[in-house]
Order: sequence, then structure tokens, then C-alpha cells
Amino acid sequence: MFATLVIGHQHPFFAPIAAVVCLGVSLGQRLRRVGELVVGVSVGVGVGDALISWIGSGPWQIALVVALAMSAAVLLDGGSVIALQAGSSAVLVATLLPPSAGGGFDRMIDALTGGLVGLAVAALIPANPVTVAQRQLKVLTNTLSGALRDLAGALDSKDSVKAAGVLAELRTSQTTIDDYKAALQTGSEIARIAPIRWRSKDELKRYQTAGGPVDYAIRNTRVLARRAMAALKADEPIPDGVPDVLRDYADAVDCLRGELEKGAEPKLTREAVRDAARVLTARRLGGDGFSSKVVLAQIRSVAVDLLQATGLSRSEAMEALPPLSPPAGAKARAEESAPVRDREDPSERTKRP
Repeated sequence: MFATLVIGHQHPFFAPIAAVVCLGVSLGQRLRRVGELVVGVSVGVGVGDALISWIGSGPWQIALVVALAMSAAVLLDGGSVIALQAGSSAVLVATLLPPSAGGGFDRMIDALTGGLVGLAVAALIPANPVTVAQRQLKVLTNTLSGALRDLAGALDSKDSVKAAGVLAELRTSQTTIDDYKAALQTGSEIARIAPIRWRSKDELKRYQTAGGPVDYAIRNTRVLARRAMAALKADEPIPDGVPDVLRDYADAVDCLRGELEKGAEPKLTREAVRDAARVLTARRLGGDGFSSKVVLAQIRSVAVDLLQATGLSRSEAMEALPPLSPPAGAKARAEESAPVRDREDPSERTKRP
């Protein structure tokens, strides 16, 4: 209707097509889709107008035009939308819309008009980008905290089958991670094109900051579950404090979600992760087997990931954790401060026969 009443095109076939595609299932690529639609329609109409007027219309002409139009779109290194629009536009030109003077340019304007109308609708009736991010973050953090608690239970009961179940569950978590990233992309686009959602940009940044580190935490937990399963199968001793630390991490993940939902800086989450890591270090946990040592290393890696999810850089996260070993020179200073009776006087050795 807009293309007919405002621009004056009597048959704006490509305008409603562009609007429908722009308002398609995926919300996070609307700006890119408008450009792809215009390019795809332009390529298809251009190839169709050039060839149909020369070789005529018919079955083999239609097949040739579509093949050439889609090949040209692929050579332009375009996305799937460009190739599909180039092919469909070429079909319309070859069957329903015969070439005419200025037709290609008018059809390109129709595609642009439809795309802009779709963007306008999205801007005037937008979803709340923070709500979109919150919904997906809840699923993501529930996956991580649930896996940490289940793994702690497997270590408590020394159940390798249960650990294998945790690993299998984490291996299917990639869809959850992808959904969260798509939600962030969608939220960023809404906050960019919808005036009433511009204030959501700052709050959305916290979810963007947490996204990557939580993804890494899930991946490290996956490695942790695999090595824990291997350690249990090999009857390697796992230190008693490990399950408690994993539960503390799970509580920290839940705390992170709560603080992000409240729009607060996740200070409580940082303290929870630090306290859990401090307990792990204070107990001087060790392991005799290879898998048990990897488990302890991965526990520390998860702590770094969670601290980064609160907004710290990697170097800040590493510095926030207590060192695994005493600082250099500490052992020597301890020996120097030891009582004299505990050390042998070198001069006494020289007096012995």
C-alpha cells in the first residue's frame, strides 16, 4: 500500500515480499536482510531484463536466467537471501513481469520500500531486548549450575555413570549457547533501531559481557566432567573438598543470574567465586592420578571464567584468585626463621672426627 500510494507504483510485487522476509523468523538480521533483499532483487531483475528481452521467454530460458542470476549472486559472495531473491526475481521477470523501461530500478525501489516498512514495524512494536536476553540467560545458567551440582553428586557417590550423564548433557548444550548468542544479537538490533528501547543498551552490555565467559565455563565444565568420569573409572582418589567447591560455583552462577536481572554489578558473585577458590587453595588439594590433576586444573579455569562473566578481564580474574603455591622465596624465609635446634650447625660437623 505504501509503495502504491506514496511512490506511485501500480504493481509493487517486491515490496510485500521484502516486508515479509524482513519480518521473518530470525529477528537478529533485519538490517542485513534489507541490504540483501535490495541486492538480490537488483541482480535477479537485471539478469532477467537483460536476457529475456534478448532470448525470449520459455522453459529453458527461465532455467537459464535463474541459473545465471543465482550464480551471479554467489559470485558476489552474498548470503542465502541474496541468492534466493536473485533466483525468485529472475523467475518473476521471466514469467509474470516482462522487461520494461525503468522496470529494474522500480523493482529495486519496491524491495527497499518493503524492507524499510518491515524495519519501521519492528521499531514501533519492539520486544524488550533485556527480557529476551534474560530468558535465554536463565536457560544457559541453569544448564551450567545444574551440571556443576550433578557432577558434585557424582563425585560424592563415586558414580562414573552419573558423571557420564553430566558429560552427555553438556555435549548437547551448544544449542543453548547459540540461542543465547542469537538473543543478544536480536536485543542489540532492537536497542539500535527502536527509539523506545535505546535506554536498554547499557543494561544489555552486561549480558553481552557475561555471554562469552559463561560459554567458556560450560566448555571447561565439559572437560571437567570428562576427566572426572575417567578418574572415577580408574579409581583415582578425588579430594573430598572438590564436590563442595563445585556446589559453591553452582550457587555463584545462580547469583550471577540474579544480579544481572536486578541490573546490579555482580559483586556478590565475585565474592562467592573467590571464597570457593580460597577454600580449594587453603585445603591444598592434590591428586595422584592424571585425571584427578586435570579435574583440579579445570576447577580453577571455571573460576576464572565466572569472574570474567562479572566484568573482570582475564588478568584481573587471575589476580583475584589466591595463588596455588607460596610466593617465590617464602620457603627460604620460613627456613631462616626456623628455630636453631631444628637446623644443624655446619661448624659442628667440622669438629666431628
